[in-house]
Amino acid sequence: MSFTGLLLCSSLPESSAQNKSIVFTDVTVQAGIDFRYTFGDYTYENILESSGSGITIFDYNNDELPDMYMLNGTYLEGISDTAGKVFKNTRNKLYKNNGDGTFTEISKEAGVDDPNWGMAAGAIDYDNDGDEDLYLLNYGPNIFYRNNGDGTFSDITESSGLKGPEKLNGFTKWSVGVAFWDYNTDGRIDAMVGNFLAFDPDYVSPTTPELMPHPSEYKGQASMLYQQQSDGHFTDVTKEYGLFFPDSKCMGITVYDYDNDGDLDIFQGNDHQLNFLFRNDDQKYVDVAVPSGVAANSHGVPTGSMHGSIGDIDGDGLIDLLVTDLRYGALYRNTGNGFFEDITERSGVAGAFAGKGAWAAALFDYDNDGDLDIFSANGTAEELILQPPLLLENDGKGHFKNAGPELCDYFSTKRSGRAAAIWDYDNDGDLDIIVSHIDLQATATLLRNDGGNTNHWLGLKLVGKNGPASAIGARVIVKSGVRKQVRINQWATSYLSNHDTRLHIGLGSHQYVDQIEIIWSNGNKEIYSNPAIDRYLTIIEGTGILPELD
Repeated sequence: MSFTGLLLCSSLPESSAQNKSIVFTDVTVQAGIDFRYTFGDYTYENILESSGSGITIFDYNNDELPDMYMLNGTYLEGISDTAGKVFKNTRNKLYKNNGDGTFTEISKEAGVDDPNWGMAAGAIDYDNDGDEDLYLLNYGPNIFYRNNGDGTFSDITESSGLKGPEKLNGFTKWSVGVAFWDYNTDGRIDAMVGNFLAFDPDYVSPTTPELMPHPSEYKGQASMLYQQQSDGHFTDVTKEYGLFFPDSKCMGITVYDYDNDGDLDIFQGNDHQLNFLFRNDDQKYVDVAVPSGVAANSHGVPTGSMHGSIGDIDGDGLIDLLVTDLRYGALYRNTGNGFFEDITERSGVAGAFAGKGAWAAALFDYDNDGDLDIFSANGTAEELILQPPLLLENDGKGHFKNAGPELCDYFSTKRSGRAAAIWDYDNDGDLDIIVSHIDLQATATLLRNDGGNTNHWLGLKLVGKNGPASAIGARVIVKSGVRKQVRINQWATSYLSNHDTRLHIGLGSHQYVDQIEIIWSNGNKEIYSNPAIDRYLTIIEGTGILPELD
C-alpha cells in the first residue's frame, strides 16, 4: 500500500545541513518539576530502598503534548525506620504538559495519586477507546486505572484481574515492570508483568551483616503473562506458555522480534542470574538466551542485569541489544539468524560503564545525525555511592565515546540515578532526558536538548487498526537516499521506565525521506512515500498519515 499527497503537521523552520553546537540545559526548576523521591526513611539499608522507582511518558489527555508520571516510595511499617513516618502516604505524581515548557502536577485531580510503594507504570490503550490507561506495578498490590477520557481515571483493578497475587514465593509480591503486546494475535493487547524477588525485611546477611543482603541471598518471584479476554478481563496464562520460572529475579522485560521471523519474542533481564531470551515458537516460548549469546556478560558471568534496550547501533538493519548491569554492561551485536556477538569491550561501552553501576539506559539519537547514542543513569547498589551519568556518542559504526561532560555539567556531577526516560517534551524535534535519583538530594533532573534539531528529523506515532495491538513491536524502515534506518515501535525498554511512545528518526543533513515501510506486528506491510520531515506524523494502519500537531 502506498500513500502520497499526505496531510502534514506543522513544521519547524527549515534546519541547516550543518549541525550546530548542542548542549543539554537543566530546566527542572523552571519547568515546574518538583518531584522528590523517598524510599520511606532517611537511611539506605535494604534492597527495596536501593531499587528506585520509575518514570512513564504518555499523553494522558490526548492534547498531543507528552505528559509524565513519576512513581514514588513511601513509609512502610516494619520495613522503614520509624523516623520515616513523615513520609507515610507519599504519593506518585502526574505532571501535565502545559505546552509552554512548564508542567502542572495534577495527580490528585486525575485520581492517580496512589499511596502504595510504586515501582513502575505502563501506559496503554487496553480497550481501544482512543485514550491511554495506566497500569501501576507496585511492591504490594498492582493498580489498574482506566482513562475516563475527561482528564480523570477510575480504579478498575478488581475487574481487570491485574492486581496480582498478594504473595509470591512466600513474601509480598514485588512487581517492577510490564510489557504490553498481542502475543496471540487476537487483536487484544496482553500483558507480561515482571516480578523481582521475595524480599524478607528481617533477613540479615551472615557474610556481610553491615551491608544490605546481596540479591542472590533471596528467593525469586515468577514473572506473569496475562491474556486479555473479550470482556476486558485479564487471565494468568504463564504456565500454559512455558514462562513460569518461580525463582527468577526479573529487572526488566523487552518484547520485540529479535530473530526477524515475524513473531514477537521476550528478553528478560535478571538480577545475578542468567538472562532469559524466550523465542516465540508458534506461541510457545523456549529460552534460547545461552545459545543466542545474551545470557551473560563477556566473561560468562551473570550480573545484576537491569533491562534490554534495543536499536540498530551499526546501521546494518539488525536490531542490537544493550543490557545495563552493575558491573560494566553488555552490548550484544545482532549477527543475524538469531545470534548475537558480545562487543562490549571493543565498542567502548565496557570502559565507560565499568564501576558506574548502570540502571536505566536508552539507545537514542540525541544529535539527529542518524545513529543511536547511549544514555545511562548510574549509581552503586549496595551502598549509596554516587556516580556520574553517561552520554556516549556513536561514531556511526557502533563505537562509543563519552561526550556528556562537553554538553552539560550534569554529566560531570555525581548522583545516584535509577529511572530515566527519553522524550521530546517541547515537541521541537530533538530528544530530552528526565532522570529520577534516589540520593538524599532526591530531586529529579530534566535536561532540555538545545541544538539537536539543527539536523533534520522525523517523528512517527503508530496506531494499529485495533489500537496498539498491531502497532507494538512493529518494524519501521526509513529510507533516505542510500541510508536505511530500522526502528522498533517499542518504548518499554528502560529500567522501571517508559520512553516517549513516538518513534524518533534523526536524518542528519538529508532533506527528504523517500519511503517509510512498516511491518505491523500482525504481519501487514505498508509503504508510505515522500513524507514531509521535521515534524511529527501519525500513521494509522490502513488509512495513511494524519497530522498530529496543529
